[in-house]
Amino acid sequence: MKVGIIGVGTVGASVANILRDNKDIITARAGCEIEPAIGVVSNLNKKRDVTIELTDDLEKVLNDDSIDVIVELMGGIDKPYEIIKKALANGKAVVTANKALLAYHRYELQDLAGDTPFEYEASVAGGIPIINALRDGLTANNILSIRGIMNGTCNYMLTKMINEGIDYDTILKEAQELGYAEADPTFDVGGFDAAHKLLILGSIAYGIDVKPEDILIEGIQNISSEDIDFAKEFNYSIKLLTIAKKVGNEIELRVHPSLIPNHEMISKVDGVMNGISVIGDKVGETMYYGAGAGGDATASAVIANIIDIARRGKGAPMLGFETPHGKNLKLMPKENIRTKYYLRLRVEDKAGVLAKIATILGSKNISIEKMIQKPLNRTCAHILLSTHTSTEKDVIEALKTIEEAGVVTGKTAMIRIED
Repeated sequence: MKVGIIGVGTVGASVANILRDNKDIITARAGCEIEPAIGVVSNLNKKRDVTIELTDDLEKVLNDDSIDVIVELMGGIDKPYEIIKKALANGKAVVTANKALLAYHRYELQDLAGDTPFEYEASVAGGIPIINALRDGLTANNILSIRGIMNGTCNYMLTKMINEGIDYDTILKEAQELGYAEADPTFDVGGFDAAHKLLILGSIAYGIDVKPEDILIEGIQNISSEDIDFAKEFNYSIKLLTIAKKVGNEIELRVHPSLIPNHEMISKVDGVMNGISVIGDKVGETMYYGAGAGGDATASAVIANIIDIARRGKGAPMLGFETPHGKNLKLMPKENIRTKYYLRLRVEDKAGVLAKIATILGSKNISIEKMIQKPLNRTCAHILLSTHTSTEKDVIEALKTIEEAGVVTGKTAMIRIED
């Protein structure tokens, strides 16, 4: 089996080198020899640590009848979409790690692929075989919920903020210096990277077709030292959590910072590592942990897909369903989400303020569960509180009323609690 790699960066080079270094075991498991035949790059003058032939002629690879599998690792959305469409039209199997592409075009690509193998394990959580687990290992189950920590940059930053008391701006700079965060970190810290991954898992679990714009996405940019203190006070960890949950005939899909009780396994996923909890109606909870990024870890998932293609020949259903599923399921509107909430309010330190806040919250059927007050200076304080279960709509309306009433100074911070 000959493989063409489009995009020979960190992951692409790892794919080529692992296929060479572990050739014997890969051949034994695949039942045939898998050869990284050629790599497509945009700059032939750039030095790369690979021994395969390189070209900048994309058409040469797409139209080469000897190439059996196209591995797309270039990133982006529109151009990879056109390239993969042409590869599938030419009868070539496809493996991709492109989560953004799949977040927008997974259903179109499933229709185009038909029986041609199309695999994408590396698009979610790097080396963790979560797609295989959902699509194959848990197929007897109705999936009740998925909760994942699927962005190593955010998890590294939040872990440092909690464990070492480092502020957001300082840890972001450190993450950039270490190569964990990009020069423009918005895609990671804004929650968009995690959201793309969540949509892929949501399709496999529930057969629901929605785009990133349709779901609740919030990042970690507003997490403060006061929020960290509250978490420690009440034995919570703060994580950027991806959540898919079935509630009746509606599916919640959301990404945001969450307060998670420290006794839960997923709260113990620290540093750059990823972790995903899946609850099935028959199997109960299963937990998946590992490296969510990195050249070798991601390449491991890519090569597992190539081996699977070599074994099967015919493609399995790309998103896991032989017949359409999810007709009776719909996306839950953001305002109907129900959870507990943590609120951080900056107020004037004077009598009657807390009573006004409690009255406004009560008018929206929101009750306070826990609260602490932290003086900021002689005239101002932070009120940090958590609520009992409420709806997103009620909390948003209550916060708007509080701000309009002049009870707080500045904008109130909100973090959802998942317990």
